[in-house]
Amino acid sequence: LDHRWLLNKSNKSSEVPSTSASTPPRSSEEDGLSHRPGTSLQAGENKKEQIRRHYQKEFLKYGFTCQVKGNLDHPQCVICCDVLANESLKPVKLKRHLETRHPGDSTKQMTFFLQKEAALQGQETAVHEQATLPAKALAASYEVAHLVAKAQKPHTIAESLILPAAIAMTLAMHGEKIASALKQIPLSNDTVSKRIIEIANDMKCQIIERVKNCRFSLQLDESTDVTSVAQLLVFVRYSYEGKLHEDMLFCSPMEGRCTSSDIFNCLNGWMEDAGLQWANCLSICTDGAAAMLGKNKGLKAKVLSVAPHAKFTHCIIHKEALPSKTLEPELNNVLQTAIKMVNFIKSRPLNTRLFTLLCQEMGSSHESLLFHSEVRSLSRGKVRTFLSDANSAFAHHLTDSEWIARLAYLSCIFDKLNMLNLSLQGLNTNILTLSDKVNAFTKKLQRWAVRAESGDFEMFSELHDFLEEEDVNVNSSKASINVHLQSLLEKFHQYFPTGNVENYDWIRQPFTSCSSNDLSSELEDALLELSSDRTMQTSFEYPRLSKAAMDILTPFGSTYLCEKTFSSLAYIKNKCRCRLSTVEENLCVAVCSILPRINLLCSRKQAHPSH
Repeated sequence: LDHRWLLNKSNKSSEVPSTSASTPPRSSEEDGLSHRPGTSLQAGENKKEQIRRHYQKEFLKYGFTCQVKGNLDHPQCVICCDVLANESLKPVKLKRHLETRHPGDSTKQMTFFLQKEAALQGQETAVHEQATLPAKALAASYEVAHLVAKAQKPHTIAESLILPAAIAMTLAMHGEKIASALKQIPLSNDTVSKRIIEIANDMKCQIIERVKNCRFSLQLDESTDVTSVAQLLVFVRYSYEGKLHEDMLFCSPMEGRCTSSDIFNCLNGWMEDAGLQWANCLSICTDGAAAMLGKNKGLKAKVLSVAPHAKFTHCIIHKEALPSKTLEPELNNVLQTAIKMVNFIKSRPLNTRLFTLLCQEMGSSHESLLFHSEVRSLSRGKVRTFLSDANSAFAHHLTDSEWIARLAYLSCIFDKLNMLNLSLQGLNTNILTLSDKVNAFTKKLQRWAVRAESGDFEMFSELHDFLEEEDVNVNSSKASINVHLQSLLEKFHQYFPTGNVENYDWIRQPFTSCSSNDLSSELEDALLELSSDRTMQTSFEYPRLSKAAMDILTPFGSTYLCEKTFSSLAYIKNKCRCRLSTVEENLCVAVCSILPRINLLCSRKQAHPSH
């Protein structure tokens, strides 16, 4: 007979329910089957496998502790560290192991086994810590590399200063054991350089993923580093999670010339590689160079050929410096003479040291400035004496009241222009806020011009104090001052027309503005609804108006970020680090506000402790 067929038949018959409760079960002989060893034990073995035994504390007297594997308790011998199966969690089997494998320890007290258990757990903890230490050291190396790049320091500082300092501090506060663990952090020069590259690439990936999904504006400029290599620097402003963010997009060396075609090819090639669309570019802010803003062959013309809707803006900080370049002949002569005086003093080390002593004697808080508001008229005699003793041809100017009055005016007006320039600098500025500051200064110029015509120079403190203390009549100087103020006012009106900014008042006060000539009819209707809807005034749930407002707030108003980063570039790539090949990566980590994903970077690397 085919035993397989008989076995299947037997299995099928066992599945058929009994038709009568009084029918006795059929034996294997009646079925014509012989008893097969092991067949009747199969169900029993499956039943045993399903039993889960649990560890009990009293098992420790047999020399066994518990180790969990796959949600099952396994007995582990505290003497030989052998791990037995879950089925062995029986006093008989545990005792048999102790008596047969460790007969000399079978009569020991519970204290002996408690000590063995504590020693075993200590070994397991040490092994676990030793296994996780390289992973922690890897994360620590990324953190230190990030800090080194943020501080714009050489990569060797991590191994030469940071690590020894950390070990010394930890040794003094926590002891040798914890301090020795810091020695496993890999912080060599090459390692830190690689970490910075990986961190910068992760930052770029995050920035690109954000910019791909929104409209953005660019800010770009080029400058030359210490090795005479032109560097093209590009920043991007974009909206992410309801806020505007500013980050460095890239910094690329320009090989050969820096024509408009070269700049456009570099910019366009980078955007294509990153997958950014010109259709999402709202505006580009640059300086006023012909290579940037040329209508026919400049960068502006080339960008408009691929992005006709993009707007170009001239950096407001650069434009603010243009009106002050024009001076009246009398004022210009005074300025040039003052510059020659400063150069005469600063160009000779002996004159510089003597002038420093002179400033200290006069009680001036500044020792390197020739004229300052805190230097009184009495000190002019000492300065004139100093110049006379040095056989300088400039000494006689300090006895000319007209010359000193013009110099005092130039000092005041340049100080006010410098204050305006500083107010235009900073992060997260836009065209509206910068234009407001320029318009405020223009209104001040109008008031100053009116008061100067009447002979009132109170707004110019140094000139006002000089005229009162000396009691001199400087009519010719007053005429030059009035002409210069009028010329300065005309230049500001020329470079900063006020009409364009007033069209965006609906952005500043959306709930009070009734109309705007800069909006389409549909958006103007939505603005009217918003200004009349008191419920929506607390939520601002008008997406089309919000989008139109963001399109105006996103463009840059100046190239401040580029100018600031060029200072960082000069600091990072100085004459001592002129061979640095990872300039872009170091700049990216130094200036970007986005945080690197350290855990993600660690998951892609195999941890190796430092040797």
